[in-house]
Amino acid sequence: MLAAGWLAAIFFFSLGSVHAEVKVHNLFTEHAVLQRDLPLPIWGTAADGETVKVTLADQTAETTAKDGKWSVKLKPLSAGGPHTLTIAGPSNKLTIGDILVGEVWVCGGQSNMEWTVNNSESPKEVAAKADHPKIRLIAIPRTGNKEPQTEVNAKWDVCKPDTIGNFTAVGYHFGRALHEKLGVPVGLINSNIGGTAAQRWADRKTLETTPGLEGYAREGNSSDLYNAMIHPLAPYGIRGAIWYQGESNADQAYRYRTLFPAMIKSWRDTWGQGDFPFLFVQLAPFTAIKTEPAESDWAELREAQLMTLSKSPKTGMAVITDIGDAKDIHPKPKQPVGERLALAARAIAHGEKIEFSGPVFESLKVEGNQAVLRFAHVGHGLECKGDKLTGFTIAGEDKKFHNAEAKIDGDTIVVTSDKVEKPAAVRFGWANFPVVNLWNKDGLPATPFRTDSFPGITEKN
Repeated sequence: MLAAGWLAAIFFFSLGSVHAEVKVHNLFTEHAVLQRDLPLPIWGTAADGETVKVTLADQTAETTAKDGKWSVKLKPLSAGGPHTLTIAGPSNKLTIGDILVGEVWVCGGQSNMEWTVNNSESPKEVAAKADHPKIRLIAIPRTGNKEPQTEVNAKWDVCKPDTIGNFTAVGYHFGRALHEKLGVPVGLINSNIGGTAAQRWADRKTLETTPGLEGYAREGNSSDLYNAMIHPLAPYGIRGAIWYQGESNADQAYRYRTLFPAMIKSWRDTWGQGDFPFLFVQLAPFTAIKTEPAESDWAELREAQLMTLSKSPKTGMAVITDIGDAKDIHPKPKQPVGERLALAARAIAHGEKIEFSGPVFESLKVEGNQAVLRFAHVGHGLECKGDKLTGFTIAGEDKKFHNAEAKIDGDTIVVTSDKVEKPAAVRFGWANFPVVNLWNKDGLPATPFRTDSFPGITEKN
């Protein structure tokens, strides 16, 4: 009995020693990138009452663990490094090297964001040039949970030809373009899963309290990916997020008008950094091309994405109507996608005076049998990439759409049809696979749009 008692005492003493060790959250590993020019949260676990000392660059902060947790917030740091992060408690000390300070972005969404460099266009050529020691990558394990989690099992890695192949292609090309233009380290947090709907990426409270989204809160897997793959990331300092998703919500595009802005707000509330930039990709063309006007749930989803620009501050949208495959929902060219997102980041996150969007419909004026359209983001002027403009349809008061003739007239587009005497509405690229060629001279394609608000085919879904 005496021996057994000693064994029990040793067991409980050892258990207590393990719990007494100070630990830091798994996002803080060797090769990490920390967000520059913002207050810098660092946190972890320790035994109650233990003093934790954190040192980074020329800063030191101390705190006392409570309820098994500790956290400090360091003053903003400028881009640079490498630095060493040390976390010391009464019984152990952690030393984490090769820490850089720069720009940190979350790469979220479904399969087109998950799509890897290896599976995209020219993988060998892209990988061969991917020797960027100041670009760092971390992949969040793809899993869900019914309850919000606090930990992730992941580590940062350096961008090299032999590490980039399994990383998000859109994210990599975005990060590379930013790194080359800004000249600072870039950290990319890869958190995405193919075939997933946006309601799985928003927190449950948002779904329960946003009018029109209550039904999503009752689904078996709503909020599960937010719980396991977004919630544990906060409050790690970030500059913003990029997002490529929508295919899984196309049949409920009308509700996406509410869901998507709500999801964005959910993330921003979680981080507590205010309205950080949130940049997203409009759906690419997909399925068989139709030569006659028709209703389209994918067009309605693109419209919901477009509407988000005016509903949510500091958002930007990359239009990719020129990048599509009728037979493949995963078009291989990802470099232009990432680069267009990077343009938006430079303008929205960093205030560069550059054109970052293709033409966006602004107003319609009817003059006789002509519909005259004006646009924002004209840049250096409107441009037709081809012999004549394509993708425009027009309807009269009967709401029946016909293929239309369209011509550039200065900064306007004039749309007509001999079948429509008095125009009531114009649509552009309103199809699953839009065949369109309106750009601005800054090299960016126009977003599909419609001037009408006729009930759509997903309005009841």
